[in-house]
Amino acid sequence: MHKDYGKFCWYELMTPDVAAAERFYASVVGWSTRDSGMEGMNYTLAYSGENQVAGLMSLPDEAGEMPPMWMGYIFTDTIEDTLADITENGGKVHRQPQDIPGIGRFAVAADPHGAIFSLFSTEDEGPPEPGMMEAGRIGWHELMAGDLDEAWTFYSKTFGWTKDMAVDMADAGMGTYQTFAVRGGNAIGGMMTNPPGSPMPPAWGYYFVVEGLDAAGKRVTDGGGQVMMEPMEVPGGAWIINCADPQGAYFSLVAMHR
Repeated sequence: MHKDYGKFCWYELMTPDVAAAERFYASVVGWSTRDSGMEGMNYTLAYSGENQVAGLMSLPDEAGEMPPMWMGYIFTDTIEDTLADITENGGKVHRQPQDIPGIGRFAVAADPHGAIFSLFSTEDEGPPEPGMMEAGRIGWHELMAGDLDEAWTFYSKTFGWTKDMAVDMADAGMGTYQTFAVRGGNAIGGMMTNPPGSPMPPAWGYYFVVEGLDAAGKRVTDGGGQVMMEPMEVPGGAWIINCADPQGAYFSLVAMHR
């Protein structure tokens, strides 16, 4: 098994207005953007300093009613085998493997409750992994699961994820928040059962690291986005907020300081 199997390796925003999204995230997270130069495709790369962090693209025509969204890519060096595992473990394949010329292959799948993610495969050795709380990078991956236990079974069987700390959030009426790692490394994310009555279906969300949370939250609202919760302190001393960008794509921010 490849050392990066099961790790998130790329993030992509699908939006109806790429230019507006470029301006918004440049202001909020501090990214710079440039065209990827990929032939026949309008694909924008977002950089934190000199490091590529994410891609931005127009919602594809075949997306139909799909809302603007952030998509995470999970690395596999055996994409067909992984898709077979996904199906066998109760998930669904939305898009069969497709080549990205000169870069690699990708596919789109969903877990048993419909939370969507992509797979990515390449022969290239990727860049070294960033520190988890490096500003401008993605610092946390969070699944609002249809059912925590069923989702855990699916992802651990498919990707070899291992349980890290579990946080009891019963006081907030929200059950267990299970953090996870990839084969016993540092925790990279968490999952919990989507609270009853949540307006959002089961989905993955991604946390972008910023220097100061309150100032970043103000940049979100000044830029036409929405902050959907009060700043919350989480175990480990970080602070978080959940947001929506001006086009409606859901994302979160995390900082070590208010």
